[in-house]
This record gives sequence, structure tokens and C-alpha cells, in this order.
Amino acid sequence: MSEQEATLDEFIEESDNPDRKSVRWGPKKKTIPGDWNFDPIINHASEIIYPQRDKPTRFDGDIPWVRIEDLDGVYISEPTDGERYVSRELMDEMNLRSFPKGTLMCSCSTTMGVCAITTRELLSNQTFAGIVTKDTINTHYLYYAISDCAEELDQLATGSTISYLSSDKLEDFHIPTPPLSEQRKIATVLHTVDQAIQKTGEIIEQGKQIQESLKTELFTTGYSDWEVKESTEWRCRANKFPRDWEVKPAEELMEITRGASPRPRSDDSLFGGDIPWIKIGDADRNESKRIESVDSYVTEKGKKKSKFVQEDTLLVANSGATCGFSVFAGVDGCVHDGWLILGDYDRFSPDFLYHYINWNYNYLQSLSLGSAQTNLSTSLFGRLDIPIPPIEEQNKIVDTLDSVGRVISENKRELDPLRRLKRGLMQDLLSGEVRTTDIEIDIPEKVAKYG
Repeated sequence: MSEQEATLDEFIEESDNPDRKSVRWGPKKKTIPGDWNFDPIINHASEIIYPQRDKPTRFDGDIPWVRIEDLDGVYISEPTDGERYVSRELMDEMNLRSFPKGTLMCSCSTTMGVCAITTRELLSNQTFAGIVTKDTINTHYLYYAISDCAEELDQLATGSTISYLSSDKLEDFHIPTPPLSEQRKIATVLHTVDQAIQKTGEIIEQGKQIQESLKTELFTTGYSDWEVKESTEWRCRANKFPRDWEVKPAEELMEITRGASPRPRSDDSLFGGDIPWIKIGDADRNESKRIESVDSYVTEKGKKKSKFVQEDTLLVANSGATCGFSVFAGVDGCVHDGWLILGDYDRFSPDFLYHYINWNYNYLQSLSLGSAQTNLSTSLFGRLDIPIPPIEEQNKIVDTLDSVGRVISENKRELDPLRRLKRGLMQDLLSGEVRTTDIEIDIPEKVAKYG
């Protein structure tokens, strides 16, 4: 028996199903088709590049230097900040190794198995290994196969402070390897879903950008044709408003109170009833206008030590990392002391206030800084200057912003099913439970050119 056969025997066992064989990653067992190989990554690499630890001393060239934060999707070509580019001269000075176009970058530090395919020559740090593939494997297939094994790679990593996967363990890591024609088909199916996910995500991001631009335009110049007045004295994000709009501080326009949390927290008689307790953690900033469900409840006794509000009450977060964003209570319930409660704002459409306050999120964050715990008191929020357009114009502004919001929400609803579909397909296709051998699939050029 050869040395290679002995090594493979450590990973491959007989299966009860004659058409399949069992393979092992450490303590884990899976089965794959009998006509698939189970190979170490190094068998399919013409080279694996391990960048050195040193960071470039200057960025004044045209070769991208990327970090793990820049990876988002199948491909990588540029740093997200558009600023980290290294000269060929510095590469030579520091003896920096670049990843050629078509290299599969694989993270081997902290977060294992994060991958991307380079679409141009680029540089990175020791977080990544760069797998330059042979023609025995499709690079897209290898991308999905390694991504699917992130948990197994993580179990092989060592290190107490920062976990790291050694080059030996990466190179010896075994992956199921179908015939090349089947690899291309599997990669094509998964790539198609990835493209749908990417396009949906792009629509969401574009929608957010459009909505933010519309807010700036509508809150500062109005929906109608108004003459604009500029000032640097307003205490808000804007430095201009339509001249005919009144502008007043929030404290003059509404009642502002703070929620209350039943105390002591250790008193079981206050909690576990059937009255919703609305906390900061129940909201998801920028994801929904309303808090429709909660995970904590108080008793009638707890209600007396809190602030009870009706559904549709407008709330503003007053502490923590999300301090300054607004949301509607989607249920009747008691309000945690991490919220401000707004009421009696008769001159406003509630949705106009909701959008205007969220547009001022960064400004409100800046007001709340300066203490160990970010905190937006009722008096600080009360200083926020708010314009008062005619109610008809407020409604038009809301309709415009909400129409974009609906597009964002619809695409967000599509995104989760697509991600679930991808996870299911990866499980079925990468294990060979579902075969593509007898299915006609057109291989796109982008998949075919990488193996």
C-alpha cells in the first residue's frame, strides 16, 4: 500500500450504501458518492501563497491591498475604502507576495474559511492563504467546498488569543472532489443563487441610498417649490429649511418622557406576566418601523413600576450604541427605561416625525456623547429643532419615503429565502445527495474560466 493510500484510509471508510462512501473530518462523518475523490487541498494547488506579516509602509501605488473586512461575496478586486494601493517598487522593497488573478483567498486566522476569488492581482496580510488551483479543480467549486467546511476548519485551528490554521493543516484538509464536469455544474447552480443574493442586496443598498438622499432633499427644501432659508444656528442636522416653515425645538412641540424599568430586577413578582415589556433589544434599527414582538413580559405589579403605552406610540432610543433612532411600538406594553416616549405632537404626522428623527440619528448620537454610557436625556432630545411643514406636505413627504421603504422591505423579504435556498443546495450538492450528472446546465464563462 502506498503512503498516499495509507493517508486516505485515515479519512475514508466503507459505507452501508454501496454507491456511497463515508469520509471523516476529525470526529465528524459524512458520506459522498463512491465515484468522488476525497483529496487534500494541496493535491489541487499548483501553489499556496502565504503572505508575510508586515503591512505595507505606504499606500501610493495601484496594486490593491485588501483585508478580511473587504470581502463580501464571491469575488474581490478592490479595498472597500478605495485607498489602500501599493506600488510595485514597495512590493520589491518589502518582498511582498501578491495573489495572481484567479487565486482563491482563504482566511486562516480568527474566522476560518472566509473565501473570495481575486479578479485581479492584489495583496493581503497573513490572515489569508492564496490557493492557486491546478486544472484538476474548478476554483468556484473549491470556493463553495471550503466555505461549507468553515466549522471543520475552525476546529483544526490553534491559539489562545487569536486562533490560527497552520499551513500544514490547511494543505492536508480534505474536500469531496467530484469529476471536473460535475464540479462546474455544482458551482454554476450555487453561483446563480449567489448572483440573485448579490443583486437583491444591491437593490436594498441602492434603495437605502436613494431614501437617504430623498430625506435630505425633502427635509431641507420641501416637497413643494419653497424659497429656502439657510442658518448654522439650528440644532439639528440641517442648515437650511423652507423659509415659510416654522422651526421649533422638540420640547415646545411634544411631550417627552422616559420609559421606566420595574426594579429591583431580582423581584420575580414584577416579571413573567402577560404584559409586553418593550426593550431596546426588541427593535432592529433600519429593519422595521415597528416593534411587533417582544421576548419579555411584566406582571400587573411590574406595570405599576413602568410606563405603559398604547400601540403606535413613537419611541426614541436614549442609550447604548443605537441611541437616537426612532421606532413605533407595535403592541400595547410597558416601556424600558432605554426609551424616550413621545406624545401630544398634534402638529405632526407620526410617520413624518419617525423619518425626521431617524434622519437626525448621527446628530442625536453626537449630543449624547461625553459620558461613559451614551445617553440621550429628555432635555437633550428636547433641544432638537424640528421643522413644521403643512400637514398635507408632511403626508406627501411620508408617502415618497415610504414608497422607497416598501421596495427595500420587499427585497429584504426575498433575501432570507434565497439564503436558505443556498444553504440547502450547498448541503445537497456538496455531499452528492443530489447529483447534477444527468442534468444539462449551461456553464457561464465566469465559472468555466477558473477550471
